[in-house]
Amino acid sequence: MTSTQTLLKTLLKNPTTIKTKSQAKQLHAQILKTEGPCSTHLSTLLSIYSNFKLLHHSLLLFNTLPSPPTLAWKSIIRCYTSHGLSHHSLASFIEMRAAGKYPDCHVFPSVLKSCTMLMDLRLGESVHACVIRLGMDFDLYTGNALMNMYSKFQSLSKGVRLVFDEIPEKRKVGKFESKCESGVVSCVELSCRIVSEELEGEGGVLCFDRNENREKGISGSLINNNCNNSNSNELRIEFEKRFVGIDHSVNLNQIKDKLVQSSGNKEVDDCFYGKMNDIYKRKGGTRGLQMDSVRKIFDLMPNKDLVSWNTVIAGNAQNGMYEEALEMVREMGDANLKPDSFTLSSVLPIFAEYVDVIKGKEIHGYAIRHGHDADLFIGSSLIGMYAKCTRVEDSCWVFNLLPRRDGISWNSIIAGCVQNGLFDEGLQFFRKMLKAKIKPMHVSFSSIMPACAHLTTLHLGKQLHGYIIRGGFNDNVFIASSLVDMYAKCGNIRIARWIFDKMEQHDMVSWTAIIMGYALHGHARDAISLFEQMEMEGIKPKDVAFVAVLTACSHAGLVDEAWKYFNSMTQDFGIAPGLEHYAAVADLLGRAGRLEEAYKFICNMHIGPTGSVWSTLLAACRVHKNVELAEKVAEKIFRVDPENMGAYILLSNIYSAARRWKDVAHLRLSMRKKGMKKKPACSWIEVNNNVHAFVAGDKSHPYYERINEALKVLLEQMEREGYVPDTKEVLHDVDEEQKRYLLCSHSERLAIAFGIISTPAGTTIRVTKNLRVCVDCHIATKFISKIVGREIIVRDNSRFHHFKDGKCSCGDYW
Repeated sequence: MTSTQTLLKTLLKNPTTIKTKSQAKQLHAQILKTEGPCSTHLSTLLSIYSNFKLLHHSLLLFNTLPSPPTLAWKSIIRCYTSHGLSHHSLASFIEMRAAGKYPDCHVFPSVLKSCTMLMDLRLGESVHACVIRLGMDFDLYTGNALMNMYSKFQSLSKGVRLVFDEIPEKRKVGKFESKCESGVVSCVELSCRIVSEELEGEGGVLCFDRNENREKGISGSLINNNCNNSNSNELRIEFEKRFVGIDHSVNLNQIKDKLVQSSGNKEVDDCFYGKMNDIYKRKGGTRGLQMDSVRKIFDLMPNKDLVSWNTVIAGNAQNGMYEEALEMVREMGDANLKPDSFTLSSVLPIFAEYVDVIKGKEIHGYAIRHGHDADLFIGSSLIGMYAKCTRVEDSCWVFNLLPRRDGISWNSIIAGCVQNGLFDEGLQFFRKMLKAKIKPMHVSFSSIMPACAHLTTLHLGKQLHGYIIRGGFNDNVFIASSLVDMYAKCGNIRIARWIFDKMEQHDMVSWTAIIMGYALHGHARDAISLFEQMEMEGIKPKDVAFVAVLTACSHAGLVDEAWKYFNSMTQDFGIAPGLEHYAAVADLLGRAGRLEEAYKFICNMHIGPTGSVWSTLLAACRVHKNVELAEKVAEKIFRVDPENMGAYILLSNIYSAARRWKDVAHLRLSMRKKGMKKKPACSWIEVNNNVHAFVAGDKSHPYYERINEALKVLLEQMEREGYVPDTKEVLHDVDEEQKRYLLCSHSERLAIAFGIISTPAGTTIRVTKNLRVCVDCHIATKFISKIVGREIIVRDNSRFHHFKDGKCSCGDYW
């Protein structure tokens, strides 16, 4: 034996010594050179190619084998699965069985993973039946794969399937048709897409070229590249008919009868399927079956490793069965197994849902003591947990200590900041992520878009939109919904509607975003029309959709329509009104001047009214100058929310408007004693990609002199047009001249004047204000829009005002 042959023999006995793809190819060349194309070692080489996910080379080698052994079949099945080619993997498994080869414990995990990727529960159950028939159900790896599959199907039934069921017309996603069978999506685009770069440009997938030489081979149509719903069905029917011996329409009892006749483990079959049928009947079908199946498989496994425990724990956690997941962690400890990083990352989201930062910190401490704190999955889970518990500073601390960061950890910190109102910080992290050369995922844009919407940074939102288009994310329904929301909240409802109309399918989020967008812009009839269109298309409205349509009615004074939707919500859809629904109706009645009716409505709420609900009525009391009711309402607020600063300010303004200066002084003294400080009115405008902020009476801006001069010129033109300052809006005990000056120095007027002198003629001016626009500024802005011939869009703390040609979109009702 030569030294080359000795080396080959050593390498083939220990395939793990081959560390690179190049070494694998060199080994192949040496085998062909020394032993020829009929070497018995080619199957081992095929397994090496499969380990490196070299699908093209694996297929070329496989097609040279006259009678592939089990090792070769196992390798090609695993390679197909690793590339997401689930139909090819399952078709290969069927052909392997037809060739009389028996799968071992390394085959079924790949086959079950393919069933999971296809999201076909019945096909997975058929494979499970085959596992039991071949006596592989006690194998550790197969059992772990089965538990993973059933837990994923349970997640599907609670998540994707519910969303999919909301779509009355199942449209095409990309090139592939998605359809629903028995409540489970049976095919996804992923199952037919080649994700390996090595296959790009190869002209498709190399399939078996010797089917005609195998009498028991399957039809090539089952493994073609055009994935459709029938492929999965054909695979299942072919599989069940040949290797399980059942008809594809039979129930669990019939499956049990067939299997008992052929299985050598009748006692286990009776035990397993007897319990499965009991559960099936108790749960009323397969929707409640999967996690019970996971636990049954787990309990029947004679040997369990850490993966087994982690699979059950993760399955329970992902499906909202938090107590069961925590109980399994305790049982794992009793079995003398220590949680690893996967266990901890599965448990941490539970404490995030419970908002239990104490328990979360205990897990964090355990991770540090056992060296898991540097793990990326643990780090991302900790960031999310702390953010959910409103401890963003701890999230940032964990993030900064990570030795390296991937896309998940970046997305976790961005989402954590945005969800806690730290919008600027979220944008900063997003920029840092891009500088770190981390490519944003679809969840990155869904997380950051609300920051642009809240800060009304339209320019940045447009930049992100461009990035989304270039990255090919614009077809994603979640990102599209975020774009609709962003454009609507940045004042461009026309673009928001255009994006909405371009979406191939709409979910509840997208419908709610566009309806709320029209509501905030005062287009109540359009919002109502969209709500009714949503119902006609078979989408069942959720509570947030009713908040949107009630808000639309509130901004337009549509009292009768609002009552219709409020009653329909409870009577037709069984949705119990929440605080936001009550607040919207109370706001509607208050705006309409029906203050006593609003007061009785709030008093009769089925849940205790909060300070925010009462505050809507207090604001209406200020508009309608009802001091007596305002005092009653303020008393209610101070009782349930004594630190509600907004209520103190509103009541102070009501007293000021009524010239009750002593009450004003008393209230302000009380605020000072409580350490309360009034938030100054602030307006900001984006010009040349920079945001400029103004407060009332602000003289600090570098262009103040030009702004002041522009306001003087505008005031003269406005007065010639008939403008008379409404000094009643000045809530200070000063003379009339001082009141006129104070009105002219309101923050929104400074911002509008700056926009006029800083942008070309005809440019739309967009201003955001943190408080309600006062009556005099509303009147003045109508005059200004007519004089300068521009559209001026002002977003205050409750809605948008579109000023154009001397008119406002709100119709002076706000």
